[in-house]
Amino acid sequence: MSTVVRETATGSGDGIRRGELAAFLRSRRERITPEQVGLVRGRRRRTPGLRREEVAHLSTVGVTWYTWLEQARDIHVSAQVLDAIARALLLDRSERAHLFALAGAADPTPASECSGVSPTLQAMLDQLEPFPACVQNSRFDLLAYNSTYRLLLCDLDQVPPEDRNCLWLAFTHEGWRSSLVERDEVIRSMAAKFRAAMAGHVAEPAWKALVKRLEDASPEFREIWARHEVLRPSDKVKLFRQARVGMLRLSATSLWTGPNQGPKLLTYSPADAETRERLERLRELASAPAV
Repeated sequence: MSTVVRETATGSGDGIRRGELAAFLRSRRERITPEQVGLVRGRRRRTPGLRREEVAHLSTVGVTWYTWLEQARDIHVSAQVLDAIARALLLDRSERAHLFALAGAADPTPASECSGVSPTLQAMLDQLEPFPACVQNSRFDLLAYNSTYRLLLCDLDQVPPEDRNCLWLAFTHEGWRSSLVERDEVIRSMAAKFRAAMAGHVAEPAWKALVKRLEDASPEFREIWARHEVLRPSDKVKLFRQARVGMLRLSATSLWTGPNQGPKLLTYSPADAETRERLERLRELASAPAV
């Protein structure tokens, strides 16, 4: 593997970050026993945890190159190599995110994104009843929701988990689409917001896979996506046509719950007294036992 090594001031911001990366890798390497990764310990082992050459072997990286990485040398680190090292060192999701952040690289693995919420946050969603509320990430995946939001546009519990994405539902789910009063404006706005958010995730397979899936399923999405429109997130009054309680005028409010516009809490409050009454009825419907 040919690698360009550059000497830079260790006191610089990049130098400090490389030093943190080197220390982090050493600490993770030293905590893993050979037995955890299927290696024989041997009688003469003095190194706590794994040796550098063992990590290099497990991640199919050159020993010299990996040594330079632990020495905080100024070398380029690809996302593929970081992924291999993360797997070799048995990093959990938080440790993996820390590794990629220190290396200044985008994690190509979809599993690195938040795929759920804590019980505390779910309890907060439930406490907001009868106001509809959900948690979604910047890719519009629905990570959690309360019972009123469950019935707001369709019965989300009847939607397969892999399809619980607001962009996907807005373009492909008939019930969801019919609940959007200003549908043409809404789907165009959503696509523009998604494209703006994707600028920071262009190399990530999960984002590219969603675009490909939408293009294959919806000519309407293909036409809108080809315009390359972008739009910043904003809160406004939204109109929904709920099949069982009628028209709802809701003020949307977003609160980001993680760094770098990670998961966000999205809540809807009634914009008029009639909507408030209808939300109460919707909560009753959502709380009723299934027949």
